[in-house]
Amino acid sequence: MTLARWSLDPDNKDDAENFSRSGESLRSRGAGAIVIGGDCGALGVVRSLGRAGVPTFFLSGRNRLASYSRYTTRHLKWPGSDHPNAVAWLIDIAAQHGLTGWTLFPGADEEVRLIAKNYDELNATYRLCTPAWETTKWFADKALSYRLAGELGIDYPKTYNISDARQLDACDFQFPLILKPAIKEGLNALTRAKVWRVGDRKALSDVFEKAISMAGSGGLIVQELVPGDGSGQFSYAAVCQDGRPVVSLVARRLRQAPADFGTGTFVETVENKAVEEKAERLLHEIGYNGTVEMEFKRDSRDGTLKLLDINPRIWTWTSIGDVAGANFPLAMWLLSQGVVPPRVHARPGAHWTYLSRDILQVCKQILAGTLSPAQYLRSLFGTTAFAAFAADDPLPAFVDFPLALQRYFGR
Repeated sequence: MTLARWSLDPDNKDDAENFSRSGESLRSRGAGAIVIGGDCGALGVVRSLGRAGVPTFFLSGRNRLASYSRYTTRHLKWPGSDHPNAVAWLIDIAAQHGLTGWTLFPGADEEVRLIAKNYDELNATYRLCTPAWETTKWFADKALSYRLAGELGIDYPKTYNISDARQLDACDFQFPLILKPAIKEGLNALTRAKVWRVGDRKALSDVFEKAISMAGSGGLIVQELVPGDGSGQFSYAAVCQDGRPVVSLVARRLRQAPADFGTGTFVETVENKAVEEKAERLLHEIGYNGTVEMEFKRDSRDGTLKLLDINPRIWTWTSIGDVAGANFPLAMWLLSQGVVPPRVHARPGAHWTYLSRDILQVCKQILAGTLSPAQYLRSLFGTTAFAAFAADDPLPAFVDFPLALQRYFGR
């Protein structure tokens, strides 16, 4: 397909008109999107595309939140990426529902691997925003990500090459450590928690064998815990073509759960050229195409920025772009359909919050005297996107808490 291209100046009125007409043309042909799995990030994609008039199918996995959105055109139960006929199932629904040429958005790590490893077969039916595994593996496998970062002179936490418990006694560890799978596979105590923190050598010995058994085919990452709270943790998010960002932002986690290494519950867009430079060096090196989110943390000991993780998929707080002037899902959909949108940087000062998960962190900060109730309430007004609530799409907010309880007790 020939790609339509324009100047990278988003303020150019001619470009904006061409961009709009191309999107309308694609919508008139019935091109849509299929969001597979994921949680509130999938909901953000469905809403962003739906508001732009793009029809969306949602294939729900463990989290059905996006199925309650008024912007979900059709909801189907996803059998899961580990199903032996998952690829054939995706191809079959394209024939059954007339979805040939629609864009596949993977909502979770498992779907990223499925699409990347079956790229040629799926690309014959769908438009993909996930590169083939030869490229995706550099971001989906943490061991490879750190190797690439090292080759490019980008700092990352001290990582220990340990594959057997017999090696533990010979290592001079700097505690605390974190344990995490190099590739997230399956659902168990380790992958649910994302990381395990160990504070001393005895704790490491106690859990190492269990962690190894749960880490999966990619092995276990044993790594120092970079000191500092979420305020020193930054994310670079982008939609890319040939290693160049088309839409991008940098965000800082003002609150997250758990506080040391958790998922953001209150996120703010910021300006940070150092984060941009490091992230874009990684993107350029492998010529990445698609959606990505990279996490960096500033080490409070020496001020260095260190790469923590790379997620080659939609991320939890994708919808922050809607209030920061950067529609990531729409840009990715257009790019997959052969239209290159103008270059856009998200505005700083926009916020995203997941109220039901953020409230506990807020209470802790209020009790600690680091946040006042008035400051918290003020943060909810202005340019703020909410994970579950939207004035034009209220139902997901009403079902979010019951669904969370159901998932928790279902474990």
